[in-house]
Amino acid sequence: MKILIFGGRVIDPANHIDGQYNILLENGKVAWIGRGVPDAEETIDASGMIVAPGFIDIHMHEDPVAEGKIRQCIFPMMLRQGVTTAVGGNCGGNVHDPVDYLNIVDRDGTAVNVALYAGHEYFRIAAGAEDIYGGATQKQQEAMAAAIRSALDAGCVGVSFGLRYVPGADKAEFFRAAQCCRESRKPIASHVRDDADAVFASIEELLEAGRAFGIPMQISHIGSMAGFGQMEAVLRQVDAACREGLDVTLDCYPYFAFSTRLGTPTYDPGWLRRYHCGYDVLEFCDGKYRGQRATEKTFHEVRTEFPECLTVCYVMQEADIRLAYRHPKVMLGSDGITDNGRGHPRCAGTFPRFLAEFVKKSDLTLYQAIEKMTAMPAKRLGFKNKGHLAVGADGDITIFDMETIQDKATFADPALPPAGIEYVLIGGETVLKHGRILRDTQGKSVRI
Repeated sequence: MKILIFGGRVIDPANHIDGQYNILLENGKVAWIGRGVPDAEETIDASGMIVAPGFIDIHMHEDPVAEGKIRQCIFPMMLRQGVTTAVGGNCGGNVHDPVDYLNIVDRDGTAVNVALYAGHEYFRIAAGAEDIYGGATQKQQEAMAAAIRSALDAGCVGVSFGLRYVPGADKAEFFRAAQCCRESRKPIASHVRDDADAVFASIEELLEAGRAFGIPMQISHIGSMAGFGQMEAVLRQVDAACREGLDVTLDCYPYFAFSTRLGTPTYDPGWLRRYHCGYDVLEFCDGKYRGQRATEKTFHEVRTEFPECLTVCYVMQEADIRLAYRHPKVMLGSDGITDNGRGHPRCAGTFPRFLAEFVKKSDLTLYQAIEKMTAMPAKRLGFKNKGHLAVGADGDITIFDMETIQDKATFADPALPPAGIEYVLIGGETVLKHGRILRDTQGKSVRI
């Protein structure tokens, strides 16, 4: 099947392209790009629209597995916002054995392509170290490292850490797991150990691992780690590390509130002092207080009875997030996580919001924004056939209308699909048209 996309403004930062071109897809790949009009069985008129490589979400949390099947919820939400490849297993957590998960993706298909990190906490629990506040024995660390290396050999893109969520994992344990990437030079991605005023020491811990093993580093969702007045100094810290020769990049989501589960160490005693706030900055996303702000009483009640409750915490500073995106090492990531459509609107709105909020308000050019959604994550993870539109690239393409692009998801209704995403193609097949999903099984695993 030959598909011709014509009339659009093609923006492909990986190949320094920004202009009106036509693209021919054949056998799931980009077969030609130019100004002519070759024959094709199917055509897509992209006049007045932007044609870009399919968006890559470098930081999200994948759908769960039940009875051997992936329960698709967030993956279709990703597709509706123009994402063609979603990278899960972040913050140290996998919902299922990652290699088996990728095998299920290839067997059944998913709404988007899926890549996975090997999550440190997942393999820590599998090795028997279940107490997040306790240390792992040497035997457990050996088992953990062996399992992580096996997952990397099977195609996981790197190792992720959620050091904030596993206080018992000391520096030696962290280094033991990070060292698994030494030979392959796959990246380690980390939700670093602490945030706010303690973020600088936490980032230095990550940088020490990069120095020790010569491996790339990805600092996860920097907005929710340094978005409380520390961003400028953190970016200077990263700049200094890069001048030293370290390979450091970051991701950030385009909202001014973070989200995590109430039972995590983020809300251990001291959080009010750390964020200089009261209980009312926290909103419950589920349960009997869904949509309500917390009080001291309801905070402790829900944390005891329903620790898995997703929350939104309104403590981040808008100026810090805008500053982060102007930095050349910061790319876009949603940090999307949902419980049956409940949670933070970043699950459904991140990519359109980024364009509407940060391009239309002139924080970034459209070219810069697309680079942060395509070429940068592809380069960081070694996706050779994704994130660009050169001949031979995978036929993953997002076509959108910059005039109408807008996120619709809200904190009250976080699953609402966006406007302005007109077509999405995965593997050379049209899977979304005018916002309507045509097929939700075209996605395959992406292994490195």
